[in-house]
Amino acid sequence: MILNNKVIVVTGGAGLLGKAFIKEILAHGGIAILTDIKISLAKNFIDKMKIEYPDNFYARNMDITNKSSINSLIKDVSKKYKGIDCLVNNAYPKNKSYGKKMEDVSYKDFSENISAHVGGYFLTSQRFGAFFKNHNGGNIINIGSIYGTLAPRFELYKNTEMTTPVEYVAIKASVIQLTKYFAQYFKKDNIRVNCLSPGGIQDNQPKSFISAYNSFCSEKGMLDPRDVANTLIFLLSDSSKFITGQNLIIDDGFTL
Repeated sequence: MILNNKVIVVTGGAGLLGKAFIKEILAHGGIAILTDIKISLAKNFIDKMKIEYPDNFYARNMDITNKSSINSLIKDVSKKYKGIDCLVNNAYPKNKSYGKKMEDVSYKDFSENISAHVGGYFLTSQRFGAFFKNHNGGNIINIGSIYGTLAPRFELYKNTEMTTPVEYVAIKASVIQLTKYFAQYFKKDNIRVNCLSPGGIQDNQPKSFISAYNSFCSEKGMLDPRDVANTLIFLLSDSSKFITGQNLIIDDGFTL
């Protein structure tokens, strides 16, 4: 199989994309490590994966903003599976005020959300990067967004309660640039670092929003989580072994 027992840590594994990533990693022969700040949120999913893949699936709490938590996870997993091959930075830490319209966002909340997310991706990349450097290399994939590359299309949200949070675009633009930084930093250490930036993911949004969004796309429009997961498998595999420092956009033409 294409992933050939690669040990792959997925942060934010209890979420919509995270669970899709875990399922595809397992289906393609990888060893999937689901981490989240609270894995109990995905108890039913975790129980099912443990039954279906008793040898290739492991779940454990990890806080991407806590150095000790990350180091403990690395030590635990590398001992259990004799190493770690890949990190997928997919977690999305946010405070309770996240998602307000721009005029209502406080400086404190803006700063907290950026610090947790960008800081968390920095910290996981730093700690896993150090591990990979001492263990013959590795692979880091950050999850970005199309809104890290272009201005929001606010007209899509007409007659809905939705918006593109101002924190979101700042975070995702930072993640893309952080990817390039770490790719350059680890270029001579056999460590690849890339970013995967999806377009909109279907998650019970209003029909008016979906219709408006799809009008900018080529064929499918909004994506299913598996559409993103399939591209992730390529970046995790040796088929992409000469790709590093890149931001791969999956959006059915939305950004064109």
